[in-house]
Amino acid sequence: MTDKRTHWESIYQTKKPDSVSWYQPSLRLSLELIRRAGIAKGAALVDVGGGTSTLVDDLLSLGYSNITVLDISTQGLDYSKARLGPRAKSVKWIVGDITAVDPSQLSFDIWHDRAVFHFLVEEQDRKKYCNVLEASLRPGGFIIIATFGPNGPMKCSGLQIVRYDPNSLLLTLGNSFKLISSEVELHRTPSDKTQEFVYCLLQKVKT
Repeated sequence: MTDKRTHWESIYQTKKPDSVSWYQPSLRLSLELIRRAGIAKGAALVDVGGGTSTLVDDLLSLGYSNITVLDISTQGLDYSKARLGPRAKSVKWIVGDITAVDPSQLSFDIWHDRAVFHFLVEEQDRKKYCNVLEASLRPGGFIIIATFGPNGPMKCSGLQIVRYDPNSLLLTLGNSFKLISSEVELHRTPSDKTQEFVYCLLQKVKT
């Protein structure tokens, strides 16, 4: 985990939050899918790889009150805390690698991941991620995952990625989940490049 953490700490120490390729001033599609899931404002929501994302800002403004932001980078989370000011106290912040965290103390109704899962190029890391996801997401809970699509880039931030379509993503996550909907977003980066993202809304099957 140290090597991954060093990489992402370096990214956030050398680039401004609004200059990284995945930056969006507001995660419009993520917010729409959260709304579509129909969860209560007090439901437990985690933003995996939230870093400097403004999703937490919008969620707080919309009245969501049980938010966790998890990221491998302390620097990334510190940016968000500073941006939120006093509102940061309303959020639970976790510094950790999602493939290595202990899920026994985690329990969520909705899991949001924009641009983390596609960095897991090793099968063992994908399995660890899925194990944490399955253990910490309550039955009937929702997952929103956005990855680079079939026409997206092959690398990001100097790292190899894995591209997905909705079927391959569902196959990778396993049969504990069902696909509800999917959408393609053509993301315009701060450097004026276009990246194809595939957003999937899934639900954990109740057993």
